[in-house]
Amino acid sequence: MPKLLSERSEIRQWAEARAGYPMLMDMPDVTSSRALLQITFGQHALNSDRNEGPDPITTGYQLVSWDDWFAELDRQGLVLRVNDDRPGRLDNDFEFVARGGGGETTDAARQPPVVSVEDPGVQGRINRGE
Repeated sequence: MPKLLSERSEIRQWAEARAGYPMLMDMPDVTSSRALLQITFGQHALNSDRNEGPDPITTGYQLVSWDDWFAELDRQGLVLRVNDDRPGRLDNDFEFVARGGGGETTDAARQPPVVSVEDPGVQGRINRGE
């Protein structure tokens, strides 16, 4: 059964338990820019030599601090909807939903197609940690 995570400590604890790192991507708009939020999972998502995260040229996302990520999450009025963990398995599926919206995804919470860190050219594939 899905649950909503809205407290910073519970979101960060949930992500870090799955080796999750916060990322943002700036999307230019006609009058301003909008930041897209994302969490990348696993050590493979980080460059081992300089620990800078996925290449922003191929993915568009850059690793950011949790403080910056939470500030953008709050600015957009979003929370995370996650699945309950099954015994012996940590599920890293999540979705951004509007805060106070009853857990329904809104246009502000919708994400572009997922880009695989392993193969940035593959779009639409969801990493389910399997």
